[in-house]
Amino acid sequence: MKKYTIAILPGDGIGPEVTREAVKVLKLIEARNDVEFELQEAPFGASAYFEQGHPFPESTKAICAAADAVLKGPVGLSYEATEKIPVDLRPERAAILPLRKFLNTYANLRPVYLPKGLAHFSPLKPEIIGDGIDIMMIRELVGGLYFGEKEVGVNARGLRYVKETLEYDEEQIARIVHVAFKQCMARKKVLHNIHKNNVLKSSVLWNEIVEEVAKQYPEVEVRHQLVDAAATLLCLNPRQFDVMVMENMFGDILSDQGGGILGSLGLMPSACLGETSAYYEPSHGSAPDIGGKNIANPYSMIGSVAMMLELSFDMREESRNIWNAMQSVFTQGYSTLDLSKPGSGVKMIATDAFGDRVVEELKKSR
Repeated sequence: MKKYTIAILPGDGIGPEVTREAVKVLKLIEARNDVEFELQEAPFGASAYFEQGHPFPESTKAICAAADAVLKGPVGLSYEATEKIPVDLRPERAAILPLRKFLNTYANLRPVYLPKGLAHFSPLKPEIIGDGIDIMMIRELVGGLYFGEKEVGVNARGLRYVKETLEYDEEQIARIVHVAFKQCMARKKVLHNIHKNNVLKSSVLWNEIVEEVAKQYPEVEVRHQLVDAAATLLCLNPRQFDVMVMENMFGDILSDQGGGILGSLGLMPSACLGETSAYYEPSHGSAPDIGGKNIANPYSMIGSVAMMLELSFDMREESRNIWNAMQSVFTQGYSTLDLSKPGSGVKMIATDAFGDRVVEELKKSR
């Protein structure tokens, strides 16, 4: 029997609710396979700060370091609650970025997937969605502006200023580009390289490295696309894209736009991969305004489990079964209040009821 340790970081807001539904799925997968999941829950985020004085406690670091994979819920509280936390200890700065650096998870994979049967969630016209959207956005996750040196102060003119550094070296760029090309080889063999080389020298180097790495993947067609044009084309013709690769901030922005194309970030799970570590998380935030109301859809959290099974544990069939089970629940007309409006023709159910229905559909796959 294979044994895996999974660190569970429920996070804040709706995090604990959607995490519970993801754990239900893990329990079923465990019960019907020759596998054992040891789940170790640990505090993380704003709640960890108020409980232990830090959003990423040392005890949580130890659990993450020892785990075979990490399943992380969203973090963050309301504006008013966040104002009670010192700026440098807020979860985005002192938990999420340090987790990425700690595990060196440099590759962020975010699938923008909308089959035709779920097209009603999208704000795009049916003729634009066509037979469906299937994009893999690949974002460099531990470099660039977010991790560069930061300086604040008052200059010689007495004016407050801020300086933040965007820095990449060729090794950092090459490793994420290799991830993208390997994804292309398993898909349609077309890579859109997203850049801003008409303004940024960092993009000039980025593109040079893309061209160098491309020689190792002659079957893949590379298409270079300015980031601002890519944002427009994602709305006008998203089906032209298959695999997109980009630096950290571009990836942060465009992948959120990908959620907008789907109709909600609640429909976008993600994987954060390093050489030896990985963590999985929904792309959406903690939605503190609906936390504890049992109305958040757990799709992204359960989808993150599906990505974990495929990418960390090589359980590809069970991963596909999870995706199919979730889409089956939607196609049967069920949804949650955060994704659909009353009177829209869907059968509204709670977070836990959605998770239960996914589990029931999953049982049918064996």
